[in-house]
Amino acid sequence: MDLQQTDPAPPAPADWHAQELLLMREIVRLVGRGPDAAPVLREMLHLMSELLGLNRGRVVLVDPAPAGGAAQGPRTASIQYAYGLTREEMARGHYAWGEGITGRVLATGQPAIVQDVDAEPLFLFRSVRRADLPQETVAFIALPIELGSVTVGVLACHRLRSRQRRLNDDLALLHVLATLVGQMLQLERLVAEQKQQLEARNRVLTNALNAKTARYGLVGNSPALLRALTELEQVAGTQATVLLLGESGTGKELFARALHLASGRRDAPFIKVNCAAIPEALFESELFGHEKGAFTGAGAARAGWFEQAHGGTIFLDEAGELPLAMQAKLLRVLQEGTLVRLGGTREVRVDVRLVAATHRDLAREVEAGRFRQDLFYRLNVIPIRLPSLRERREDVRTLALHFVSRANQAHERNVNLLPDALDRLEALDWPGNIRELGNVIERVVLLAEHPLIDAAALGRFLPDVTPPAVAPVLPAAAPATPGAAPAELTRPYVSARSHTPEALLEALDAHQGNQTRAAQALGLTLRQFSYRLRKAGLR
Repeated sequence: MDLQQTDPAPPAPADWHAQELLLMREIVRLVGRGPDAAPVLREMLHLMSELLGLNRGRVVLVDPAPAGGAAQGPRTASIQYAYGLTREEMARGHYAWGEGITGRVLATGQPAIVQDVDAEPLFLFRSVRRADLPQETVAFIALPIELGSVTVGVLACHRLRSRQRRLNDDLALLHVLATLVGQMLQLERLVAEQKQQLEARNRVLTNALNAKTARYGLVGNSPALLRALTELEQVAGTQATVLLLGESGTGKELFARALHLASGRRDAPFIKVNCAAIPEALFESELFGHEKGAFTGAGAARAGWFEQAHGGTIFLDEAGELPLAMQAKLLRVLQEGTLVRLGGTREVRVDVRLVAATHRDLAREVEAGRFRQDLFYRLNVIPIRLPSLRERREDVRTLALHFVSRANQAHERNVNLLPDALDRLEALDWPGNIRELGNVIERVVLLAEHPLIDAAALGRFLPDVTPPAVAPVLPAAAPATPGAAPAELTRPYVSARSHTPEALLEALDAHQGNQTRAAQALGLTLRQFSYRLRKAGLR
C-alpha cells in the first residue's frame, strides 16, 4: 500500500471541538517555551494533520532579497516548514509572485479555496504530484500570513472532501493559525534584530576594553588619541612638568590621571585643583595652606593642596585663570621646591610632579600681559596637545556606547542606540567635545520614550545651534587716547547673588556645559561663574 496516499482517519464529528482545543493548547504551550518559531510551526502542522485531517500542511515564506538590495527577477517564495511532505517535495515548492494558487495568494493577500484540485487549471501539482495524492476528491486551502499589512507567506494544506466536518470550521481555525504564524515570525524577527544589535554593541565594548587606552580609563582607539597617549607614556617616568593643551571638554583630567598612573608616583596622592573655581582671595590658602589665626575664621592650621600632594602629582586645571600675583608665588614653589603657608614663616619642602592644563593660548596671554612669561616657560616643558572630538570621529561610536552603558547603570534604564543613530552622532562636530557628547547621551537615556533609539528619535536631543569650538581670545587693551576718559582699572562689583540658579543652568545648557562661554554670556568671569555654581549647590 502506498503510505503517501493514505491520510489519517478523521475523528468522529462530536470530537471536533475537543480536537481544536487540544491543538490550540499544545501550540500555546510551545509558544511559551521561547521565541523560536521553527518547533512551534512544525508541531502545529503535525497536529493539523493528526487531529483535524488537514494534511500536507506547509508554511511558504518569501525568499530573502538578493544581496545589496538589487531587484533581480520576480519575487519568489518557497516552502520553509511542512508536515507530510518529503524533502524532495519541499525542495520543489518554489513559487513566483502570482504563479499558481500559492503565488496568487502571495500577490493578492486574499485566501484561496480550491474545492477540487483536478478541476482547477491554476493548480500546479508542483510540490505533490497528483499520483501521490488520494484518488478521491482533494481540496486545497491557502491563507495569507501577514506582518502588519504586508503578506510574507502562505499557510496551506490539503483537505479531503469526504470528511464529516464543515469547511467553515476549518477556515475559521486556519485563519487563527495563520495569524498566530505571523505573530511568531514577527517576534522571532524582533528578537533576532535585538540580538544582532547587542552582539555588535558587545563587540565594540570588548574592543574598547581590550584597547591600550582602557588601562587608564580612556575610551577610544583613534590614531590622534593614541599619539597623545604615546607622548604621555614617554614622559611618565620623568619628573618634567607637563602642560596639557586642547579645547574644553577633551578629557584633560583623565590624561593627567593617566600620567600619574603611568609614573613611579602611582601609589602616592593625585590631587586635582580647578583654578577657575577658586575665588581670588582664597588662592594662596587653598594651594599653600594657612596657619592658625592667619585670617578671620582660620581656627586651625591647614595643609594646602601642594602639601597634600607631597610625593605624588598635583593637577592644576585651567591654569590660565591664575591671577598674576599668584603666578609669582607658584613660580617660586616650582623653582625651589618649598612653600610658606599663609600667615606662617617656616618653609615647608614639597616633592610634587606638576601637571597643568588650559584651553587658553598661553603664548598670547603672555603677549597680552595676562600671564607671566617665566611661569609659562616653567610650565611649557613638555606640552601635549589633546585632540578634539572632531579629530577623532572614529571614537565617537565607542564613546557613545560607553556613555550609554554608564548612564543605563546609573539611572537603572535600558536604552540602546541603533546603528543609524550612532552614524548621526559620528557626523557631528561636537564643539563641546567629550563633555558635550556625554551630556547628550545622558539626556537621551533619561528622556527616551522607547528603549531603541534611531536617528530620527535622536534628533530632538541634539543641540539646535552649534556654538564656535574655541572661545575668542580677548584683544589687548588699546592705548589711551589723549583727552579720552581713562578706562576703568577694576571690574565693577557684582553681587554673588546676581544670578539665580535657573539662569546659571540655562546658560550652561545653551553652551553645552562649557563654563567659559556660559560665564561670558552672563557678563561674568569664569571664576565668578564657578563660585556662583558652588554657592547654589550645583557643583
